[in-house]
Amino acid sequence: MPLSDRDRAVLDFEAHWHGHSGAKEEALRAELALTPARYYQLLGRILESADAVAHDPVLVHRLRRLHAAQERERRSRARVLPASAR
Repeated sequence: MPLSDRDRAVLDFEAHWHGHSGAKEEALRAELALTPARYYQLLGRILESADAVAHDPVLVHRLRRLHAAQERERRSRARVLPASAR
């Protein structure tokens, strides 16, 4: 499925975002009319698309690597926690 205008806007926003997390949340609402939760849901879905890679391969591969590293970190923390803490 080809990227929509909103999908491209999300990728372009992420590619050009430089700032603090609080300011990013405000910018998401102002520029894209999205809550942070919805933005990250969309971004995760978009990153799975081959069309996203075609649109901005460097960004998409970087974000995929970051996501994979975060998943590995979450899994390793879950293994370390005692069963009663889960």
